[in-house]
Amino acid sequence: MGEHTLHRGGVAGSSPVASTIFQIVDKEENSMMTLNWGMILGGFGLFMFGIKFMGDGLKAVAGDQLRDFINKYTSKPLTALLMGIVITVIMQSSSATSAITIGLVRAGLMTFEQATGIILGATIGTTFTSFLISINIEKYAMFIVFVGALLICFTKKQRYIYFGNVILGFGLIFYGMSGMGDALASLKDLPQFEAIALNMSQNPVLAMLSGVGLTALVQSSAATIGVIQKLYQAGAVSFSAALPFMFGANIGTTMTGILASIGGTTAGKRTAAVHTTINVISTLIGMLLLRPYASFIQMIAGGANPMMQIAIANIIFKTLTTILFFPFTKQLVAFVRKIVPGEEPSDMDVDIEEMDTEISKLLPSAAVHASEQAILKLVDVVRLNTVNTLKFFNERGDETDKEKLDKTEAIANRFDTKITDYLIRLSVQSNLTQQDINDVRIQFDAVKNYERIGDLNQNLSEFFLMVFEKKEAFTEHAMKEINDMFEHFIDMYDLSAEVFVTHDEKAYHQLQEMELKLDAMEEEARAAHFKRMADHICVSPVAESIYCDVIGTLERMGDHCCNVAKSAITGFTSDLSDDEVVA
Repeated sequence: MGEHTLHRGGVAGSSPVASTIFQIVDKEENSMMTLNWGMILGGFGLFMFGIKFMGDGLKAVAGDQLRDFINKYTSKPLTALLMGIVITVIMQSSSATSAITIGLVRAGLMTFEQATGIILGATIGTTFTSFLISINIEKYAMFIVFVGALLICFTKKQRYIYFGNVILGFGLIFYGMSGMGDALASLKDLPQFEAIALNMSQNPVLAMLSGVGLTALVQSSAATIGVIQKLYQAGAVSFSAALPFMFGANIGTTMTGILASIGGTTAGKRTAAVHTTINVISTLIGMLLLRPYASFIQMIAGGANPMMQIAIANIIFKTLTTILFFPFTKQLVAFVRKIVPGEEPSDMDVDIEEMDTEISKLLPSAAVHASEQAILKLVDVVRLNTVNTLKFFNERGDETDKEKLDKTEAIANRFDTKITDYLIRLSVQSNLTQQDINDVRIQFDAVKNYERIGDLNQNLSEFFLMVFEKKEAFTEHAMKEINDMFEHFIDMYDLSAEVFVTHDEKAYHQLQEMELKLDAMEEEARAAHFKRMADHICVSPVAESIYCDVIGTLERMGDHCCNVAKSAITGFTSDLSDDEVVA
């Protein structure tokens, strides 16, 4: 029996069945080739770029206000939830919101409880993109792009350019979805995709896992839901397959947070865990109630366009599950603490370095806020050491007490190193607003001046130890003068921190008057010391020789307080115009 040579289009001596099989294969390959893959992939790329571009523009426009909101409105669960919604709408990504939140928690600048509220809010905020997609304004997409391009290309004010970014990104979202949707419509005619869609309809778990996989891959639940909206609109998938796919996107979006928490603090890992727990439980609830929920959405939104049906399903589902979880926030926090055991960092254990990649690239204004909060922790450490140095002076501390002061100063130095490194990395970000640039400059000055005050504290403790080791003592009048200057300096120190945060010019002028008084106190104390020496009242050689160094050091510490406040005022009221474009 001779061998037959097989080839496409026919089989030498083959049966009609074999010929039919090859014809089917050829037909399927030709069908796949007819798909406009360039438009599918390119449209999807434009869609994702539009989301990012619009988000970057919104961040630039609202960044400074958002930074203040994060500082003010995350102390209570309800306001933290609302803050999570706002951040996610601006970021256009719940994954980015969770990454920022984890970064803040890892750095010790936000508590785990605050983060839980923000994560809950992010669940609702992420529905905004699917709602935008469902609005049928695709035919106006290129006009929107044109308006955005005009603002970017023909305006000089940076704020208008940012608005142009928002508008251009908004237009690209619709243009990309329009092109991708038209190309995806052809999928419903492919036999092999029909089989996949049928399997997804009959096996919701498969549809859910597909949503998980695609979202984990593209790191955007909004993009995944956008794809399923277009497929459902084209009739390529059924509603019963679209919903599990949408539910699966909830789990896939947690991947960013999980990656952001790896190697971080216990609180950061717990924040990622609470995000994952919320979304996994929500998805399981959605899968268990799939049929009644699908019927409910069809009943209330069956007359809407297909994409709007998915958007409504997404909004209602995430809002209801958030409302369900919100009253049990404390129990959720306790549960996550059990499954992720360990101690959360104290203020002394803050690792500012870990925030860089997670916050500064996603939301620079939030990063500026984070570095400000870290500087305030440095302020607390230096103030603690100042108070303890005064206590060391009055209680005649020994070598053991001096070692404790040195340990606290080492912590301050570690803060200085890491905050400075963080600010350097932040300063080279290309998407900083002018106010961000001014704030970074102010913070550089603050870190260096407060760290220098810490060094001078250490010098004072060394002076005092020299006297105590020689079993000597300062005179009663010298003790009072040093105490008075110390206490006056601490008042100045507190006021300088207030000016650093508030940029209050009235407080700055008050600080300047206090500095003049400190100068006068130093001159009077110096003159009184020289008189005591002339009258032979000073009987301690070491104390006598270092006294002027002590009061001079205190006066220099006051100068550094004024340096912080001056930088905060001049930097905040910089005459840089809005017309200057930040590169």
